[in-house]
Amino acid sequence: MTTMTEASVREFKMPDVGEGLTEAEILTWYVQPGDTVSDGQVVCEVETAKAAVELPIPYDGVVRELRFPEGTTVDVGTAIITVDVGGGAPAAQAPAPAAEAPAPAAQAPAEEPKPEGRKPVLVGYGVAESSTKRRPRKVVPTAAPTAAEDTLKAARALQGELNGHGVRAAERPLAKPPVRKLAKDLGVDLATVRPSGPDGIITREDVHAAVAPVPAPAAPVTVGTPAPAPAPVVTYDDGRETRIPVKGVRKATAQAMVGSAFTAPHVTEFVTVDVTRTMKLVEELKQDKDLQGLRVNPLLLIAKALLVAIRRNPDVNASWDEANQEIVRKHYVNLGIAAATPRGLIVPNIKDAHRKTLPELAESLGELVATAREGRTSPAAMQGGTVTITNVGVFGVDTGTPILNPGESAILAVGAIKLQPWVHKGKVKPRQVTTLALSFDHRLVDGELGSKVLADVAAVLEQPKRLITWG
Repeated sequence: MTTMTEASVREFKMPDVGEGLTEAEILTWYVQPGDTVSDGQVVCEVETAKAAVELPIPYDGVVRELRFPEGTTVDVGTAIITVDVGGGAPAAQAPAPAAEAPAPAAQAPAEEPKPEGRKPVLVGYGVAESSTKRRPRKVVPTAAPTAAEDTLKAARALQGELNGHGVRAAERPLAKPPVRKLAKDLGVDLATVRPSGPDGIITREDVHAAVAPVPAPAAPVTVGTPAPAPAPVVTYDDGRETRIPVKGVRKATAQAMVGSAFTAPHVTEFVTVDVTRTMKLVEELKQDKDLQGLRVNPLLLIAKALLVAIRRNPDVNASWDEANQEIVRKHYVNLGIAAATPRGLIVPNIKDAHRKTLPELAESLGELVATAREGRTSPAAMQGGTVTITNVGVFGVDTGTPILNPGESAILAVGAIKLQPWVHKGKVKPRQVTTLALSFDHRLVDGELGSKVLADVAAVLEQPKRLITWG
């Protein structure tokens, strides 16, 4: 919408990048006044109450002004950047070269290849389907695809199809989930990367080395209003107390937990279980060639055990619709995994986790954790969860009484796995033992159902062979 005196200047307003969010904090500007931008180019990164999200500009032009400095919290609907879309440049800048002007649709050059990495997702912004082209933030290829590249893409697609039909995972390039994500972000095909790690594992350095060097762009000419200085973190410290404003993910988490605790009647049950056999199975799976390069740990088998318990007790996978006074039973499981990040606690979920094989579940867990630690979890990844696992054992504690994620029926807390004296086959022996705690919404789940779910999880972890007979 044109709101300035010049008809060619347009304002880009802060969109609602979640569902009903009212504000977002500007983390980083990727452009400066005088820079030329194109439709779909990421201009800034913002943090909402749910996640950090990159914002693409919806038109071509030249940046006139950045309305707010980094670190500022801006209401949805407020203009954050102005762009001259008339083809002209600010007064002190020479006109852009003709080659940079948008070409007519009939004479448009072949579209540049785009990496298959993560693209900015604007939930709730604009129309459901858009013709706007998106381009990645980091590396943009400058040449049209070659025949060799097409061949590699076809081979990669074929390899993915074969892997989905039981081909051993060892035939894929060996790389850890964070390295796979880095390769996706940079548009690098791991099949073309020469590994330097032990046992032929591809490292981050290998991926970076595979990216063709991109010449550094010339320093932009200072034109018009200079970019605002970054806003300092506002804290108040008198030597005895420090006060830190609550915002972003931490603020949203606090509000959600208070709402959940005083809306859903929580019940928590506990069970202590011998997981020695599960720990042995974890070590065996780490040596399995089908799981090489994937995240294999106790959480993987705990997640699988919970999915088996839900399959045996499907009524636990439900939600309470207060407006319609209905119980909504879900025929799918979006498994949430609570993750502690520098921005606070978030709970992304694995979509349709009930359909995944063990290797697929391992890969999804690895990608989820790596993305959360890097602060790149999208709002969509945190919506639609049905049940959640929170692993408090990583902090060395025995267990806790977890609060339900809003809209979900149950949450399983996993305590630390410790070597303890345990009666095994009539004798006291040192065994690997942990304590599980299941909190559930008593409107949806009565004591019998909750006890069955928890007992089934414990039974699978005590005798993991039940994964075969029950799963």
